[in-house]
Amino acid sequence: MGLTDAVEGALPYVSQEVQGVQRLYGGTVLLNQAFRLSRMETTLRQGQFSIVHIASHGYFASDVTQSFLLTFDEKLTLERLAQVVGRVQFHTEPLELLTLSACDTAVGDDRAALGLAGVAIKAGARSALATLWRVQDEAAAILVVEFYRQLHDASVSRAVALQRAQLHLLQDPRYQHPFFWAPFLLLNSWL
Repeated sequence: MGLTDAVEGALPYVSQEVQGVQRLYGGTVLLNQAFRLSRMETTLRQGQFSIVHIASHGYFASDVTQSFLLTFDEKLTLERLAQVVGRVQFHTEPLELLTLSACDTAVGDDRAALGLAGVAIKAGARSALATLWRVQDEAAAILVVEFYRQLHDASVSRAVALQRAQLHLLQDPRYQHPFFWAPFLLLNSWL
């Protein structure tokens, strides 16, 4: 799922990111106008997904009611994210990985430890890939697609896949600064 155009600014590489993940794993793509909150909820409720990937704008505020991920038509709040993930956990196939490819998705406070990603873990996702600060669109797309490419090998753990994706980005002179590759972290199950 992803949003390339938003009030907060365009994210042109989200399309490449979402399509890169879809090429590796198949699945349903909800991009731009198709990425509406109600459609996302219906798709997740009716389907069996072991991986859910969301690439959009994210915001974490000290007032957790103001924290969100953007969909095309609404804001996906912490509470709504917990509800959506909570419903998915009762499917026959568990939600193994929730990727929140957006700014500040692992930033939290004493009311919501680890932010949006922490809420997803608490609601039942086995692991979450999230970020600690604002991310650059192109670098995030490269890192995330490489993470999934690495993860496609069943002998590679999620932790190793993330490490390899970070090293892949680090090899590009444009993205050697930790700002580009270091905000990504894996929460909960690293296997």
